[in-house]
Amino acid sequence: MFNPSRDQVRQFFCTAWKKHRERLPLVGAEVTAADIAARHPEYHALLADSAGALEREWTPEGGQMNPFLHLSLHLAIHEQVSIDQPPGIRAAFTRLRAKMDPHAAEHVLLECLGETIWRAQRSGGPMDAAAYLDQINGSASQT
Repeated sequence: MFNPSRDQVRQFFCTAWKKHRERLPLVGAEVTAADIAARHPEYHALLADSAGALEREWTPEGGQMNPFLHLSLHLAIHEQVSIDQPPGIRAAFTRLRAKMDPHAAEHVLLECLGETIWRAQRSGGPMDAAAYLDQINGSASQT
């Protein structure tokens, strides 16, 4: 199983962004990572400073979302939709995209995924894929 360290994740996004800016070839998940980063101009300066990105900490007490967590959740959602896992997520995302901008639709899924992860961590159990999909479908019907 792929289990990168915090620094490896940060370096991956910084490298993908650097290669994108320098118009160097992107490989594998770098293509998606650079696309996600491009849609988040608020993170461009951070991604351009890989040394600073490796040093900085974001804590809940600071009131800011960790940019690398945010980008990683986008990457996870992209993968989930591409392989339709959990089954039905692709259709739910398609329904959301019909109602709003694709990036805004990703943010709906991102919120649902974040809450699902939080619940699993809080209970000490696995993620509840059915509850995750129900939450997404509920969000899709409300918008």
